Amino acid sequence: MRLVIVTTITISPATIKSPIIITAAIKILKDFGFGFFILLELWLRFVSMIGFTTNNLNIIVDENNLKSNRATRLDRWLTDSVANTPDFPKLSRTRLKHLIQNMCVSCDEKIVSDPSQTVKLGQIYRIKIPEPKPAEPTAQAIELDIIYEDAHLIVINKSAGMVVHPAPGSQDGTLVNALLSHCGNTLSGIGGVRRPGIVHRLDKDTTGLMVVAKSDEAHQHLVHQFAARTIKRTYQALIWGILEKSKGTIDMPIGRSPTNRKKMAVVKRGGKQAVTNYRVKEQFGQTVSLLKCQLESGRTHQIRVHLSHIGHSLIGDPLYGSRKGSNSEKGPILGLIKNFGRQALHAKSLDFIHPYTRNLVHFSSSLPNDMRQIIDALRDNKSF
Repeated sequence: MRLVIVTTITISPATIKSPIIITAAIKILKDFGFGFFILLELWLRFVSMIGFTTNNLNIIVDENNLKSNRATRLDRWLTDSVANTPDFPKLSRTRLKHLIQNMCVSCDEKIVSDPSQTVKLGQIYRIKIPEPKPAEPTAQAIELDIIYEDAHLIVINKSAGMVVHPAPGSQDGTLVNALLSHCGNTLSGIGGVRRPGIVHRLDKDTTGLMVVAKSDEAHQHLVHQFAARTIKRTYQALIWGILEKSKGTIDMPIGRSPTNRKKMAVVKRGGKQAVTNYRVKEQFGQTVSLLKCQLESGRTHQIRVHLSHIGHSLIGDPLYGSRKGSNSEKGPILGLIKNFGRQALHAKSLDFIHPYTRNLVHFSSSLPNDMRQIIDALRDNKSF
């Protein structure tokens, strides 16, 4: 693939335009067999590349680009072209689609806004990546439990009560605020906004491991792994009651609850596939069970919804919980369990392919103190 990359920090647009037009004209003469112009075209292409920067890219569509497919969509073609451009930031097709829709791509000096338009021979495309905008959230010096960090990603052990993203009612004190303070300008500029590359979430009161991207390339790679369901995520949960089987799979679609729009539910129509594998790790009489859960999908509130649907809600769950299993337990332990202030759910481990090294990495974290206190109390109970 032959690319013409012509942009500089100081040269004006008129200066940038000239080598491209001249090169295109020389190409026409070259096609008629003028050998001198073949050498001249190569020289102009070399000169054009001197002003290359990481924020702007110009590409000429020639016969080599379209030899195999002359009806290529713009976003797909740009993705392939950028991927084959050394030293230029790698951009996902989704990112390029957003750039097109946000008037950051031009064709023959005219802005284009349709990612699906067909690329044609002889067109000259220019991509301009906008400078990252200031993040709306403010950096806040909040202590983070960092399990691992390098130039590409950071793995956090999230505490209970921490919201991932700012939202109405939670404008500060979030994981994003903390990451802005900790990482500063090293955070990925995904979507043109300098903010952490959040690739998955945990509920406010769910504890445990999260991976965050620190570059566009890492973000793209991790998003693809989540979409392909190759990232292994395991959770530990305390539930009411005893399951009939020591291990099993809950395969039920999840969608918005038809009766309560603040909740998710197992639905018959309009839901998305959701699969949760579980295994009983420990039972405490007929009252409580400790489960290991592994997700094959990542729907909102998935484990909480699935377990509640089969009649074994998480201890402390304020949205999907019930107290049916608590009647058999008396005394101080019942009070400890009933007063548990959140859903007893912990993201125990993460396994994924590192975006840079391409090695399989594994991270794990211990149960938080509040869940361990309940387990210790249940183990010490002589009535079991």
